[in-house]
Amino acid sequence: QVQLVESGGGSVQAGGSLSLSCAASGRTFSTYAMGWFRQAPGKEREFVAVASGTGIRTYYADSVLGRFTITRDKAKNTGYLQMKNLKPEDTAVYYCAAGVWGTEPSTYTYWGQGTQVTVSS
Repeated sequence: QVQLVESGGGSVQAGGSLSLSCAASGRTFSTYAMGWFRQAPGKEREFVAVASGTGIRTYYADSVLGRFTITRDKAKNTGYLQMKNLKPEDTAVYYCAAGVWGTEPSTYTYWGQGTQVTVSS
């Protein structure tokens, strides 16, 4: 069993930066891939980034490639999503998830409660 708690969301102007954290409970977190997804009002949940259990392998959605960085700290049992050069279209609730490597929400078993990111123009 893995429980995930996101933090670090907030409001920022376009071009600004935010860093999200995903604190995990449970010793097995490092055995799962960790994904970040986001969901804007009226839209489906969409893939943002994924990191392997070790954090060595990563993959990003085209819309965030070069602006977002996903990392993991095994010692702290925590994952991160660093976001730079934010755009208004990045506004959404951001979720971290643990499960099998993939870009579809269905491949992830455990989910956090989400944290709001709002980017103003």
